[in-house]
Amino acid sequence: MRWLVGWSSAAAAERTVMPVGAQILWGDPDPLWAVGDWRPDEVRLVEVEPRNGHVTNANGGGRTGGNGRNGHDPSASIARLAVLGRCHASDSELRVGLFAARGGALRHLTNWPGSYTAVLQIGRRITVLGDLAGARPVFHTRWAHGTAYATAALPLADLTEAALDVTHLAAFLACPDSPEALGEGTPYAGVRRVPPGHALILRDGAPQIADYEPSASLVVGAPTADADRAIAGVRDALVDAVRARLSQPRYVPEPGEDPAPGIGADLSGGAASATLALLAAGLPGMPGTPLGHGAASGQRLLAVTFNDLATGGGSGAAELERARSMAADPRLHHVVVTGGEEALPYADLLDNGPLTDEPGPSLVIAERHRRRLAAGGADHFVGHGARQVLDAHPARLADLLMDRHRWQLRRPAAALARADGLSGRSAIIPFTVYRAARRLARTSYQQGVEEAAAQLMERRFDGPFAGPGGALSASLAALTWCRPGPAARWLTGEALAEVSVRLADAAARPGPVGRPGERRARAVLARHAADHRVFEQAAEVRSQRLHAPFLDNQVVRACRALPESLRVQPGARASVLRTVLAGAGIRDLPAGWGANSMASTAVAGRAGLRTAVGDLVDLFDAPLLADAGLVEARVVRKALRAAASGEALPLDGLADLVATEVWLRRLLARRGSCWTGTAVPEQRAVAGGVHRLSL
Repeated sequence: MRWLVGWSSAAAAERTVMPVGAQILWGDPDPLWAVGDWRPDEVRLVEVEPRNGHVTNANGGGRTGGNGRNGHDPSASIARLAVLGRCHASDSELRVGLFAARGGALRHLTNWPGSYTAVLQIGRRITVLGDLAGARPVFHTRWAHGTAYATAALPLADLTEAALDVTHLAAFLACPDSPEALGEGTPYAGVRRVPPGHALILRDGAPQIADYEPSASLVVGAPTADADRAIAGVRDALVDAVRARLSQPRYVPEPGEDPAPGIGADLSGGAASATLALLAAGLPGMPGTPLGHGAASGQRLLAVTFNDLATGGGSGAAELERARSMAADPRLHHVVVTGGEEALPYADLLDNGPLTDEPGPSLVIAERHRRRLAAGGADHFVGHGARQVLDAHPARLADLLMDRHRWQLRRPAAALARADGLSGRSAIIPFTVYRAARRLARTSYQQGVEEAAAQLMERRFDGPFAGPGGALSASLAALTWCRPGPAARWLTGEALAEVSVRLADAAARPGPVGRPGERRARAVLARHAADHRVFEQAAEVRSQRLHAPFLDNQVVRACRALPESLRVQPGARASVLRTVLAGAGIRDLPAGWGANSMASTAVAGRAGLRTAVGDLVDLFDAPLLADAGLVEARVVRKALRAAASGEALPLDGLADLVATEVWLRRLLARRGSCWTGTAVPEQRAVAGGVHRLSL
């Protein structure tokens, strides 16, 4: 795990504490460290040195100082910027960004292509900027009369001896993609998360959260964006995001390390990952280009396809055939990774796997994907986030009605009917979708959140549109401001009551919230980005870097500019990606390219559950979740057996329960701490075990 950590205005007695395995970026009085195996090109520092003691203020004036005389603090002249991650900005651009940020232009620091965390220090003011999606989060906690911050939550929990926040775990299981329930909390008491699109500002140790991204909400009836221009923006942002990963000096793993040298990408998993593979292979001067045309030219891109033998043929066989057709390009070196029962979801789950910063459903599929990633390159592209930034959340249909575009609901409604084999009811389905969208458009935010709280209190999880039904049922169920998650049905009444109180409190707070579709889409993206971070840690291959360009700031911004009328059309994501590739000169795509891969994922999940049901039932023989008062072990065991036998239950909800239980066991079995020094806390985080939920 790689992370940043620092603090502001900590007591002098605590400064003997240091993170284990850290390199210091700058020292007292407000130190900053980079912890873990950062590559040299991933750590960049720009500092402005005052000349002759003259320092430019934020308002353009000046003052003399820097020697400590006449009561002046020398630290007031500090102006420096640390950028960690993959950032495609030149040194001069970083310097310009530092000067712009001194004048208050924080958003300027988030405009460069790539995925990175920026830490700015102006005098004694520290500013830490997270990203728009939440894939590079920032956490903070009160400590030693000041504030400690980090890009990981567990080190801060160690620093403060934080207990486990069981109520947050209940909210994570009950409403995983609802910020109203999760708030800014983490699984550790007292450790807070900075929301996506916000910055943490520390002045004399006091934390402040500031929004650096202007709201994209449009007033009702405002004109929509131009579709062609928006798609061109997505193309440019994606090309720049891929180039940001390829323009740096190539990392060559040491002998005996797992990944192969060079660039890799997934050629299976859908149109998004294939788009990244083709872009990475085809950019001028990049892998796959003729010799003599660039620093990385002549190098073939490793295109990895996962062939799942345990789930049989079907869509997996068609996907493999499409991958082979694209891999015939001489710029690609095709690698097929086969997997049987040992590569199904839930495989090797009970072994001592890596401890992630937080729980997440990716834990149940980590071993499955680690096999594929091990065949990739030292830098490997994945298409995570494309569905969330390009596709329309069903609640966006209500946004269209608010903009008086009701006729644009016809095609998506007809597509839902065809997906569920209900084309014969074509006169009924569009009206059903329209009625649900209209109901949401006429429901206020407060009413929607209060309804979700009532659903939890009354345990209403089997409504007409709930459950594991088809695409139509799932879309109709998602036409809400807030809704219970798939695991909520197995939580205890006490846990659900606690979460419903959180929802009621959120509904009572005033403030603008935007439109339902936009808000729900951002919440789902934040949940997916957080799970991608868990995936990175759980499936990590030593010395390999995973790159998810669709979660980059510039790509997220470009995708948000797509008009909603385009997003809701059937096949919109594949159409946009085809246009992106065509703009990059790639037009010859195989038949069936862009097909939905969700069906094969569900088949693999059920097969894995059926194979591992015995071990999973044993896992819930005496679960920590039951000790915490969140579930009844008997109820979960019954649900696992029923789902394995083929009963229609939400498998993603069971995956959430299993992943959280496994994460708790790994956390409590952990030894050691993230810190060293004479003032290190005597206990590590949650050393006292899991306490029962007290209501």
